[in-house]
Amino acid sequence: MKKVFIIAEAGVNHNGSTELAKKLIDVAAESGADAVKFQTFKAENLVSKNAEKAQYQKETTSNKESQFEMLKKLELDVSTHKELISYCKDKNIMFLSTPFDHDSIDLLNKLGLEIFKIPSGEITNLPYLRHIGKLNKRVILSTGMSDIGEIEDALDILIEAGTKKDKITVLHANTMYPTPMEDVNLKAMITIGNTFDISYGYSDHTLGIEVDIAAVAMGASCIEKHFTLDKTMQGPDHKASLEPKELIEMVKAIRNIELALGSSIKKASKSEKINMSIVRKSIIAKKDIKIGEVFTSDNLSIKRPGTGINPMRWDELIGSKSLNNYKNEELI
Repeated sequence: MKKVFIIAEAGVNHNGSTELAKKLIDVAAESGADAVKFQTFKAENLVSKNAEKAQYQKETTSNKESQFEMLKKLELDVSTHKELISYCKDKNIMFLSTPFDHDSIDLLNKLGLEIFKIPSGEITNLPYLRHIGKLNKRVILSTGMSDIGEIEDALDILIEAGTKKDKITVLHANTMYPTPMEDVNLKAMITIGNTFDISYGYSDHTLGIEVDIAAVAMGASCIEKHFTLDKTMQGPDHKASLEPKELIEMVKAIRNIELALGSSIKKASKSEKINMSIVRKSIIAKKDIKIGEVFTSDNLSIKRPGTGINPMRWDELIGSKSLNNYKNEELI
């Protein structure tokens, strides 16, 4: 059974602080997540200086700064990337980061990342997709705001550029922070998997962990979830993120669901076999029976324990002659 790949999304919740980023890595490692993910970008390559903030960003950050100014403060330079990668190795957790421009793709490739996470906003960026596709690395593609045709186009570009299909995992997502429950549409995750016969998962922006657990139960092979040290901190993504205890609870719940899903074979489990003889029943004597007496529904009954003849053989006994003497309630 393949283990669900859990990405603890630190994103920009480090607020531009290396020390805060390290604390987020500590939390992710403690939670049992497989990877902790940040974001790699140059603000000047990502957004124009007069671009407006998203509504949720306006609600969680200062109105006095532009989107460009907000993002500029959240950049991680090359030396910080190297420091965080080294720290992740010490903490035995995979370092991931989402590149938002071509320079960032090249940087992460030079730093040796084996998995490239494509954010929802780049799913219609042909040159960007082609750039990542040429690397032939493992790819995780988020699909927020997209329809099935746009997902198909993105996959075609990645595959034609050189990435093998079996290296791609497609994540259903909704790009609203937080996502209203009525907009999750988790069944679309299954549609993605069935339509493209591809590995699928879920990138979650809802509050809480219920949807993540449901996604795993529905076959998700990858779960991505934002987390922070404190939801009340200043910054665009803190409010819609899990706090440390919630992240730990989510990972624990996912691992439990993994175990509970088991295999597709229906049979008695190891733990319940010991109860079979106690809970099941056997054919017993309803009254004293003598040798040669014919078994009938008048002299046979079915009761616990299940250590005797299986009641499914009832028809075999009825009408046959007893080969022994039996006392009332003795196993036949």
